[in-house]
Amino acid sequence: MWRASILTIFPDVFPGPLGASLAGKALAAGVWSLDVVDIRDFAADKHRTVDDTPAGGGPGMVMKADVLARAIDATATDSRPRLLLSPRGAPLTQARVEGLAGGSGLVLVCGRFEGVDERVIAARSLEEVSIGDYVLSGGEIAAMALIDACVRLLPGVMGAPVSGAEESFADGLLEYPQYTRPQLWDGRPIPEILTSGDHAKIAAWRRAEAERLTRERRPDLWAAFLRRFRSGSRTG
Repeated sequence: MWRASILTIFPDVFPGPLGASLAGKALAAGVWSLDVVDIRDFAADKHRTVDDTPAGGGPGMVMKADVLARAIDATATDSRPRLLLSPRGAPLTQARVEGLAGGSGLVLVCGRFEGVDERVIAARSLEEVSIGDYVLSGGEIAAMALIDACVRLLPGVMGAPVSGAEESFADGLLEYPQYTRPQLWDGRPIPEILTSGDHAKIAAWRRAEAERLTRERRPDLWAAFLRRFRSGSRTG
């Protein structure tokens, strides 16, 4: 079973969306498990304090190393990756998600306030991961996004393996446009080629559209795709 452990000061927000749709069904079926740990349970004072003022001055508060370390030590008793959701972390990619989904699970630390004492990051080998170049109020929403991305890749969760094979980022490209009935809606028809029954032409159209969208919307992905393509051409 794939196991997700979440360390947070807001345990009541879980499972949230993770309890619905594919992830929720898989959770109920025992495909994966969710363990939510309240960091405040590891505070040493009656006020359950988890933060303090930043050393050197400055605004906001910082999560305390001693409290968080006790929570991590009580939770991360195996070899699962320990991730800290942080805007300064390495960007999360589909390739990284696939690797995490292929393991035994995750231990996720949800930061809050101005951040986490740097010493606990180093001492407990926390890998910082970011879901985008923006700042959230805390790591809980980011943790949900990361877990959902992993759970949907677990065997049997999406059904047919092809469901994930043609998605955005699966081969370095954005996904092609999708259509369904009615044939004509608001004066807009489904592209004729998609109803032609010619599977080779449909595949070629979808590939061309995926390349077009990637080129127009994500020049960074397009440049990386071209580099891989050219490298493969030289070595093939």
